[in-house]
Amino acid sequence: MRDSALARVTIGRLRQPDATLLHWPDLGQIRTFSRMKPRITLLTLGVDDLEKSLSFYRDGLGLPTKGIIGTEFEHGAVAFFDLSGGLKLALYPRGNISHEAKVPIGPHSSTEFTIAHNVRSRDEVDSVIAQARMAGAVITDPPRTTFYGGYAGTFKDPDGHLWEVAWNPQMLPGD
Repeated sequence: MRDSALARVTIGRLRQPDATLLHWPDLGQIRTFSRMKPRITLLTLGVDDLEKSLSFYRDGLGLPTKGIIGTEFEHGAVAFFDLSGGLKLALYPRGNISHEAKVPIGPHSSTEFTIAHNVRSRDEVDSVIAQARMAGAVITDPPRTTFYGGYAGTFKDPDGHLWEVAWNPQMLPGD
């Protein structure tokens, strides 16, 4: 824990950056302590133009979705995509994320994280990268042989989120 974070933590309470205190129950009073499970069920991407991003993922990449839902709610418009293994991808306007999480909108950065799409062959890497290019993606790193003996390329979606399309002989997808 960093020194600044450590200075804000005391037994049973946490001092927030705005100097208010959050009161937590005494750990001695908690009979069951549940730890976070090692799974991710939803990945949400902050977007500037929900319609444009929906079109990119639905029409350009072919991901299944029911389209934009929740427009009847203030800060509620979102698009969900069903992915393999029960994982869902959501597109949510950046302003709505800012409102919901109570954090200011920061500058765009493509280097905060990447999303990887592993495929079963080198040819499939080329095919998916070509599909992304036709959908309007910016190819930042064309497919090439990698240092780990695989083959991969990278593209940016309309909001600058990085996707790596990779054939990795040590991490082949099950489907």
